[in-house]
Amino acid sequence: MELQSILLPGISARRPLIIAGPCSAETEKQVMTTARELSGKGIKIFRAGIWKPRTKPGGFEGTGVAGLPWLQRVKQETGMYVGTEVANKNHVFEAVKHGIDILWLGARTSVNPFAVQEIAEALKISGFDGPVLVKNPVNPDLELWIGAIERIYNEGIRRIGAIHRGFSTYDKKIYRNLPSWHIPIELKRRIPNIPLICDPSHIGGKRELIAPLSQQAMDLRYDGLIIESHCSPDEAWSDKEQQITPEILSYIINMLIVRETNQTTENLVQLRQQIDEIDAELLGTLTKRMRISREIGQYKKEHNMPVLQTARYSEILANRITEAEKLGIGTSFMRNILEAIHEESIRQQIEILNK
Repeated sequence: MELQSILLPGISARRPLIIAGPCSAETEKQVMTTARELSGKGIKIFRAGIWKPRTKPGGFEGTGVAGLPWLQRVKQETGMYVGTEVANKNHVFEAVKHGIDILWLGARTSVNPFAVQEIAEALKISGFDGPVLVKNPVNPDLELWIGAIERIYNEGIRRIGAIHRGFSTYDKKIYRNLPSWHIPIELKRRIPNIPLICDPSHIGGKRELIAPLSQQAMDLRYDGLIIESHCSPDEAWSDKEQQITPEILSYIINMLIVRETNQTTENLVQLRQQIDEIDAELLGTLTKRMRISREIGQYKKEHNMPVLQTARYSEILANRITEAEKLGIGTSFMRNILEAIHEESIRQQIEILNK
């Protein structure tokens, strides 16, 4: 998939590309005040939600088309580029008619192939030639994300980027949406030339998490950040907990450490070789463990014992997780590893019993 740069004239190619503005365009005054403050901090791309369908009806769902002239005014008075989210073909046609520079598909849209195809065709018909960004679907499905990108690409759009906004979960976690960093990393492996932008506002759901998430994105070589910024966050009509003032945004950006890793040192090569060697040892150890599991399966078969030994499994989980915590290894990480190993052990023992 040959993609073109999403950079616009006058925008530096240095990381990170910053897109900032309020979650929702609420009033013309709010939009213009926020835009002027952001422009004064050197931000070149202004974002604002025009159409804001919420999870449940009854809340503020955006100003609609009436807010698009406000974005036009932002362009005229500040010289900033402007962007907004589109969720159907009518949104595309209206946004293009009002001169919007950047469009993106939200997480609830990218999960729906029919909606994505409709938008892709509208982009082609309208002749839109600005960047199109695709947020990851709400659920952790890499193929859906890639599928949405391919649908846009197949309609002749070449300036495509991906926005990582995290993945929904029913469990209560520190994050509003789980980062699941391995998914965007795999996306980048599959489509190496796609620009990757992090949305720390939606991942964290809390303004205090924006800075650490932004730094982590930079450490993972993301190309940019899209951050919700409001002139009066505590008075925002939607998602006020995850919005920050332009002043705080500027502080966070200035504090970011952007490491360039295009030079490979001899030390890094040696460290990677050590990782390769350890991975080989891990595979050997896992192979040995599975061999022993199969021998246990044979013993259970000969003595008419059930495969699943709940008490033994609970004991292993508790002991190993406690040991892992003492060694500085995360609880959930260790639990996931042990559960995966146990699942494979059970599978192999069942094979023994069925022979």
